[in-house]
Amino acid sequence: MKSTQPYQPLLLRILHGLTGLFLIAAILTAFWTYDTYDGRWGRIPLPSYREIEGIHGTFGLYTLLIFPAFVVYAFHRGQKRLVQPDSFAKLTQVGKPIWWYTLNRFTNTFALVALTFALFSGKMMDSGWLPRGELNHGWYYAHLIAWIVMVAAIALHLLINARVGGVPLLLSMLNWRFRDNDSPKLWSVHLAQWWLSFQQGSWSNWFPSASILIVLELTILISIAAAWIISLF
Repeated sequence: MKSTQPYQPLLLRILHGLTGLFLIAAILTAFWTYDTYDGRWGRIPLPSYREIEGIHGTFGLYTLLIFPAFVVYAFHRGQKRLVQPDSFAKLTQVGKPIWWYTLNRFTNTFALVALTFALFSGKMMDSGWLPRGELNHGWYYAHLIAWIVMVAAIALHLLINARVGGVPLLLSMLNWRFRDNDSPKLWSVHLAQWWLSFQQGSWSNWFPSASILIVLELTILISIAAAWIISLF
């Protein structure tokens, strides 16, 4: 276990923290919603609260709104934490440090994909289905599965990160201190520099250097956009 706490970029901590906060709230209220309106596969003695479905939807909406910004950050500034073109080859080195780091990249990527599935399936649901007792819609079953997958993804994300970096790594995401060059006052400057490099053609280097990540990022962002568009109809 590492004894020193690693430094995490402030923007990463903010986006990761907000996404995680809203997601955990959505997961907890999701089970309460299931417990109130369904309960066919088991339930616990939670109080019946008919408004919980709307509260769950609100937390889901907050997650959906912040998630695209987190995705863009993760696939660009944080792409080294995600699956790489040679990650499958490195998985053969079982038990070695690189194996754990590679497994960590897979679990981080899996969490993003699982959250995309949860948000998309939730957006496809009608808020009136459960209050009306309509429990056999395909998208409702898909959202239940997404809830289970998301819980598993979070558990793996925490366990593998704890294995790789120990408690200091987990606590580093909760530390609000930041370095001078990471100050929010400089974010506009960094954004202007990124936009200038983008206009000068730096985007053309994305495709040969990390085609897997580009495809995955586009798939997630298109899925989020499609969820908004399809739900309108």
